Amino acid sequence: EVQLQASGGGLVQAGGSLRLSCTAHGFSNDDYAIGWFRQAPGKLRVGVSTINVADGSTYYADSVKGRFTISSDNAKNTVYLQMDSLSSEDTAVYFCAANDLPRGFNVEWYGTTTSLWGYWGQGTLVTVSS
Repeated sequence: EVQLQASGGGLVQAGGSLRLSCTAHGFSNDDYAIGWFRQAPGKLRVGVSTINVADGSTYYADSVKGRFTISSDNAKNTVYLQMDSLSSEDTAVYFCAANDLPRGFNVEWYGTTTSLWGYWGQGTLVTVSS
C-alpha cells in the first residue's frame, strides 16, 4: 500500500521561502510520479508541479514558474517543492499525490489533472502574509 507523508507548510511573509516535502512509502521502485497540488479557500484543487521520479522530467504551472522548484531524492523516496518569492496568492493547502507510471505518461497532463492520481497525502497549510 502506498502512503504519502507531506510536511513543511507554515506561515511565511510575502517574499519569503518554504520547502515542502513529500515522502512516499510503498513503491517497489522509482517508476512513479509525484505531483503537488494546492487548494485555496473556496477554490478548486489545482496542479502546481509534477515530477517523474524515474526520469526527472518536470511540469510547473505558469503561476509558479521561476519561483518554485521540484526535485527528488530517490534514496529517501522524497520529493521536495522549494517555494521562493511567495505571495499571498500562494496561500493554500498543499497536497502531494503519487501514481505509478502508465504507458504514455505525460508529466504535464498528469500535472493538470487531479483525477488521474491514485494516491494522496494529507494536506499541509501554507499561509503567506502580506
